[in-house]
Amino acid sequence: MFADYSMSELGAIFAMQGFAGLILFSVFVLMALGLAIIFGQMGVINMAHGEFMILGAYITYIVSNIFAAYLPGLFSAYFFVAMFLAFIASGALGLFVEWAMIRHLYKRPLDTLLATWGLSLILQQLYRSIFGAREVGVSIPDWMMGSLPVTDLIEIPINGIFVMVLAISISIGVWALMFRSTWGRQVRAINQNRIMAGAVGINTEWTDRLTFGIGCGVAGVAGSAFTMIGSTGPTAGQLYIVDTFLVVVFGGAASLLGTIASAFSISQAQSIMEFFL
Repeated sequence: MFADYSMSELGAIFAMQGFAGLILFSVFVLMALGLAIIFGQMGVINMAHGEFMILGAYITYIVSNIFAAYLPGLFSAYFFVAMFLAFIASGALGLFVEWAMIRHLYKRPLDTLLATWGLSLILQQLYRSIFGAREVGVSIPDWMMGSLPVTDLIEIPINGIFVMVLAISISIGVWALMFRSTWGRQVRAINQNRIMAGAVGINTEWTDRLTFGIGCGVAGVAGSAFTMIGSTGPTAGQLYIVDTFLVVVFGGAASLLGTIASAFSISQAQSIMEFFL
């Protein structure tokens, strides 16, 4: 497997594939953080999580086209607006889905799996009807174009660096939200003892709804990041949902640090082994 390469070539391949794995790790982390909040804290198996990600990607696509057509002078900053709107749109859809469907299915994980799988099919067809069956891509701002040369054989794409910085920032934000905020304490209290949490005055229904909405909103941000490294289609979310569940289960559904470590190990193994195998 390695015999056809020199040592310098192998070093360059491992470095490039390792960095490609870091970009994949960033998408896994952003997807898995939202899923860990929903699955780990609420026990809801959300098979439509990939479609919430793709909603964020399509929002980014729409915003990029609007800025290109009507605000070309501000195009370099469109991604930050798109990322915010993707969080709002995916989070709002998550709030609605929790109110309309999920709240009736708590303590029934198999039913949540089947119901959200049906929701994913509905959303896929909705995206196909609105945006078409073909994949679409966004125009990357000039400051994200190009790469940074490390050696003669190794170059690091700038958009990949940006996606990794975004993933790290969101991870820190989710950690602070879960372990340093009043909402995070309420979520953990409900997870430990729902009846007692309600008895001391915590609005468990609203906390559940907000938790689901925030988890879906983080998936929308993952969709924005996804547009920087790949094209978007109606079924693109299903390509990542199995890997994301694998990351969450392997790392521990209730552990944010375990989720991050799991995403890193799986993405690196996938990136390097795919090249050689």
